Amino acid sequence: MTDLHTLKTKIEKQVVRIKKAEHDRPNLLSQTIYIGTLGLVMVLPVIAGAYLGSWLDGMMAGYSMRWTLSLLLTGVVIGILNVYFLIKD
Repeated sequence: MTDLHTLKTKIEKQVVRIKKAEHDRPNLLSQTIYIGTLGLVMVLPVIAGAYLGSWLDGMMAGYSMRWTLSLLLTGVVIGILNVYFLIKD
């Protein structure tokens, strides 16, 4: 009789665990939002670096792309780090 009770308890625990796993499974909307967030945290530093670099190059006399390129590359590095830390969590 105790073996039957123990088996019933184990099965009930497994059913609860399976139902919780089905409920917590990511759906299409949450995955889409996650991918969109990854895109934004990658692209925004790149755009900000390019814009700031272009503005700084415009303040200098003559034709120069020094600030634009350096801040663009800095934005790429920051974007990659943002994505890495977001995925890590």
